[in-house]
Amino acid sequence: MRGLRSTAHRFRVPLDHAGRHSPTIEVFAREYSSLEHSDDDVAALPWLLFLQGGPGGRGVRATQLSGWMKAAAREFRILMLDQRGTGLSTPADAATLGSLPSAEAQAEYLTHFRADSIVADAELIRERLGIGRWTVFGQSYGGFCTLTYLSLAPQGIERALITGGLAPLSGRPDEVYRATFARVEERNAEYFALYPEDRELVTRIARHLDGVEEYLPGGDRLTARRFQMVGSFLGGNTRIHGLHYLLEDAFIRTAHGPRLSAAFLEQVHAVVSRASQPLYALLHESIYCQGFASSWSAQRVLGEYPQFREDAGQVLLTGEMVYPWYFEEDPALRPLRAVADILADKDDWGPLYDTDVLATNIVPVAAAVYRHDIYVDRDLSLTTAATVRNLEVWETDEFHHDGIADDGEAIFDRLLSMTRR
Repeated sequence: MRGLRSTAHRFRVPLDHAGRHSPTIEVFAREYSSLEHSDDDVAALPWLLFLQGGPGGRGVRATQLSGWMKAAAREFRILMLDQRGTGLSTPADAATLGSLPSAEAQAEYLTHFRADSIVADAELIRERLGIGRWTVFGQSYGGFCTLTYLSLAPQGIERALITGGLAPLSGRPDEVYRATFARVEERNAEYFALYPEDRELVTRIARHLDGVEEYLPGGDRLTARRFQMVGSFLGGNTRIHGLHYLLEDAFIRTAHGPRLSAAFLEQVHAVVSRASQPLYALLHESIYCQGFASSWSAQRVLGEYPQFREDAGQVLLTGEMVYPWYFEEDPALRPLRAVADILADKDDWGPLYDTDVLATNIVPVAAAVYRHDIYVDRDLSLTTAATVRNLEVWETDEFHHDGIADDGEAIFDRLLSMTRR
């Protein structure tokens, strides 16, 4: 491909790394390197493992070197991991989980798809590739996984880079969602200040959906509360403007009155469907759980923020929260409602972080903390940063959560240099 070479790697790993007779699953990874290096030179380069956001997000499919990958490929071989259950790794979705005998069996299977298992996969892969230590770069949930890596297997890491992904090391997800609702409300206000004409339009769309049945391309009905999910656009620097372009396509005139356009419904479907990422909905709240249940945290905390209700006078758009009704309205998730409830009630999740190990960490760590991040709260991130020894923070208001999509090259170079001071 243009400027790069890629190599596919497949690994058999235990479903349960702690189980002596565990069945195995496959984990896929793709290696990228720059054609500026000869084959012999590439063989001598150090490795960088990239951990994607999520949970449930597959690795980046690069067709050319750009952004942070362009910067990284100057001196690293990049291993792009399809975290277990995603991409070309053994899938975990309604079709494959349906082969298990019960919802309880499905829930037990999915307990092995959190950060601790992802880290165990990475360590096994590192050893099989004969790598001494590698640089780990985690974006968003990949940063959460990096903190788990630093807790459980720091001996495998040369340095760690984290962008928008300093997870709270303790506490319940309720605290996370209270911070998230507050940040998302601020971001709504910022958006409507940029595009005041969209203030009335958003509420008009929601009220239209209350009275008129509109259907997405997959045949499922679009409801007002599902429409609110387009607030995911608010988490980006330039994506926020993409929300305006989406909304301007909303209505068309017909002989039967205003209707939502096919172009608008197609674009909304791409945002609100979890068909390509079911693990996000199934495991999202569990990524904060250590020894307690989430009990549908976002749904409960929503009761403290009535301004986010779909029937509010002026409708607000939401962020990354996951609600139980997702498993009623999204066809890809309906078969998984029972297992989602079991996971929400699970109160014996194992630990994800070792604060004693992190407090004595010797691995150089550099983390970008985005001041107005609506997905990973700035204040909670700084609390975590203060707990991890040898971690240096770069706090900035120049970027939002998807900063590496905006200027990944500069962000990567800055963080890398911070670990070399």
